[in-house]
Amino acid sequence: MSPQVYPSPTLSRANPSPPEPAAGTGAWDGAPASEGAYLVGLEHGLDLSAHRARLLTRDLVEQAAVGLTMARHHRARVQELGGEGRTFVLGEYSGRSGPQAEVSDPFGGDLDVYRDTYVELEELVGLAVKRLATEFHDAGSGD
Repeated sequence: MSPQVYPSPTLSRANPSPPEPAAGTGAWDGAPASEGAYLVGLEHGLDLSAHRARLLTRDLVEQAAVGLTMARHHRARVQELGGEGRTFVLGEYSGRSGPQAEVSDPFGGDLDVYRDTYVELEELVGLAVKRLATEFHDAGSGD
């Protein structure tokens, strides 16, 4: 649950692995999921034991149609790597504004902080998926 770019709209019990490219703006390449993320994942039927962090690179940004970040400083980093005009803060993209648009990084927090972040991300990603589906459908239909 570290800050991720391009959060998975298809993350579920049926598909527990996020599609590529998922990467963190401050990730330690190859690091496993934090203990809190791992335990909360298990509570929701997700096995993160094989997860390894990836540091966001210019190449990953160039491959992505849309970038969604947890916080504004993550968006700024993605934009520095070439994601201008297609990178958004997840909360803003999902309809929130002000300080409520950012999702706090639970890293270092207790298990309840990770649980709260999971619930928040689940809600925001669901809203973002709906918006993405609408936008990509409208773009594909020529409207």
